[in-house]
Amino acid sequence: MSDSNPPDTSAPTGQEGQWFGFRPVDPAAKSGLVRAVFDSVAGKYDLMNDLMSGGIHRLWKDTLIDMVAPKAGMTLLDVAGGTGDIAFRFLNRGGGGVVVCDITESMVRVGRDRAIDRGILSGVDWVVGDAMRLPVAARTMDAYTIGFGLRNVTHIDEALAEARRVLKPGGRFFCLEFSHVVLPVLREIYDVYSFNVLPKLGRMVAGDEDSYRYLVESIRRFPEQNALVKRIEAAGFTSVRVRNLTGGIAAIHSGWRV
Repeated sequence: MSDSNPPDTSAPTGQEGQWFGFRPVDPAAKSGLVRAVFDSVAGKYDLMNDLMSGGIHRLWKDTLIDMVAPKAGMTLLDVAGGTGDIAFRFLNRGGGGVVVCDITESMVRVGRDRAIDRGILSGVDWVVGDAMRLPVAARTMDAYTIGFGLRNVTHIDEALAEARRVLKPGGRFFCLEFSHVVLPVLREIYDVYSFNVLPKLGRMVAGDEDSYRYLVESIRRFPEQNALVKRIEAAGFTSVRVRNLTGGIAAIHSGWRV
């Protein structure tokens, strides 16, 4: 196993803003650092997702949409959804309007271009905005999704509070995120792959090894599954559940807004 993987790397509850991967930072600077990462990788983001996961991220997103269960007239806010993967799935499954909100303008531009290429000219609004200060009115959305974005937020609890604010009573919250592997054998293989292979893949394909090293480190800093359940409940959601995917490499957390 790579010796760059400390035995305990998760950030204490509420202190994730003090870390950028394994590097301590001023919380006021973290959002800018995150934007710089995604500015750098935006053009290769979807290709790298396929290469890094062997395409499995597509199955995870399909599972997420199965849980969302889109219906005609149902509105979705997809946060950190810049390139449109979740939004397009929602529309293809019969959902109503989608607002895609991402903190990085270059990611939003990629998503808009992909929508045009697919002939999707209506039904999606593209917005640049922060998960902690969403440019969306209160109690207006039927569902909220955030895919592979919550771990990059400076203050997770503020983002969860915003998710509850924008949802209608009875609305659903869903978070798809890389998580903590629950199978010991898989964990060791995954650690070697993550720390030794992914940054090099980022250098070869996206020309950016450092950004992909950060993305690996940010996964290790993210709360483990049950800890995140408690924080979602503390934000005011009920019936909070977690569904592990691929042995916990990823997980979907869900809850109801009352």
